[in-house]
Amino acid sequence: MTQIPLLEVEHLKVNYGGIHALKGIDLHIAPGELVALIGSNGAGKSTTLKALAGLQHCSAGKLHYEGHSLHHMPAHQRVSAGLALVPEGRGIFARLTVAENLHMGAYTRNDDEIEADLERMYTLFPRLAERCAQLAGTLSGGEQQMVAMARALMSRPKLLMLDEPSMGLAPMMVAKIFETIRDISAQGVSILLVEQNAKLALEAAQRGYVLESGAITLSGAAGELLGSDAVQRAYLGA
Repeated sequence: MTQIPLLEVEHLKVNYGGIHALKGIDLHIAPGELVALIGSNGAGKSTTLKALAGLQHCSAGKLHYEGHSLHHMPAHQRVSAGLALVPEGRGIFARLTVAENLHMGAYTRNDDEIEADLERMYTLFPRLAERCAQLAGTLSGGEQQMVAMARALMSRPKLLMLDEPSMGLAPMMVAKIFETIRDISAQGVSILLVEQNAKLALEAAQRGYVLESGAITLSGAAGELLGSDAVQRAYLGA
């Protein structure tokens, strides 16, 4: 029996005035799958994530999540349904503490397991446990990325969308962030990973898409894309 995709995108178009940012892209993500979306600056990667999160108007196309249309669902309802975005630049609440930021991630929840999930975040990100009472704006860039990821996970997402999680981080911190991404994936959370570092992204993912000038030009198993001459030349410096 064919598995129903967790997320299915058909012919998605996004326009900024006269600029066609997305030109009718198709992609899908299965439950528990880690999928990379790679491409150069300005290719439309962040626009794709914003459209899926409900933060960007779609000019045309279909978005189906768990078999249901997202067309008229506002952003906050998508969070409640299990879609969470960690935006480029992190978007943390700088004047709130680490703990307060994480509690904001559970804003749409009203169950009695929030504190237990908070402890799980501190286990996943031990550094945040050490800095739980510290203002988030005083943390390092890597620590702020941890806050942004943990805050998103506090909503208990089925699909976690990560926009450039390694941006501006030291190599050691990048390695830690990607180790955590693999751990989150191993726990069964589907992940759509947008990442400038194509090699890192494809090494972590099961499948990948290459986005160029608003169009998907290549897709397939991550290992196949890593070995592709076109990907090697354009993104891996070969």
